[in-house]
Amino acid sequence: MWTDNHCHLPTESAEVIESLLDEARSLGVTRFVNVGCDLAGSRAAVASAAAFRGVFATVGVHPHEAQHGCDGIAQLAGSPGVVAIGECGLDYHYLHSPKEAQRAVFAEQIGLAKTLDLALVIHTREAWEETFDILDQEGMPARTVFHCFSGGPDEAQQCLERGAVLSFSGILTFPSADLLRQAALLCPLDAMMVETDAPYLAPVPHRGKKNRPGLVSVVGESLAGLRGVSSEVLAEATSAVAERIYRFEANTVAP
Repeated sequence: MWTDNHCHLPTESAEVIESLLDEARSLGVTRFVNVGCDLAGSRAAVASAAAFRGVFATVGVHPHEAQHGCDGIAQLAGSPGVVAIGECGLDYHYLHSPKEAQRAVFAEQIGLAKTLDLALVIHTREAWEETFDILDQEGMPARTVFHCFSGGPDEAQQCLERGAVLSFSGILTFPSADLLRQAALLCPLDAMMVETDAPYLAPVPHRGKKNRPGLVSVVGESLAGLRGVSSEVLAEATSAVAERIYRFEANTVAP
């Protein structure tokens, strides 16, 4: 059974969410981590964990939103079903928030994850060196995930040396992602997970369409083929890593 360890569920209606989850379950996906990117989105993620079977929440401030600060995140982090802080980190591609604000808010959330003994979910884009520098300065939480990992072998090795887990998305299926596939080959099975980042980054052959949690099975099957193992082996291994990182069993809310 697959785990989509990073998705962004819609908020328009419970019916829409349940439809997406039902489709995913029919494809063998049984657990979903619904990720917060700001205070409002984190509140919605917490509500989804209470309402839908197999759904868990993260609470955090995305680097794009860093200029607004972290107020309210610490209080929300104690809610039932919350398994991680994030996604947080650095994004120097768009610079929707100033670099100084991104660095400060990232460091604050690293501290929060450590204080609360929660996993940390990292978003990094065009900022690898500074991301590593801040993690080294602040002290990396024991359970840290590089979500939507998009680096090559060098970046993967640096993440793994620090004890982090790499989460692979639909980017793995893109023709241009040769370095990413090299990174996926060197990553141990006990240090990798799969995700959709839905509604973004739909895998080939669905590229250009809205992504859905059920398509984590496509990402997983691609990764299994790359590594020369069965989909069953890959699903079991990545779901075991997800359980270790997010502690689902201890944090289940909805029946």
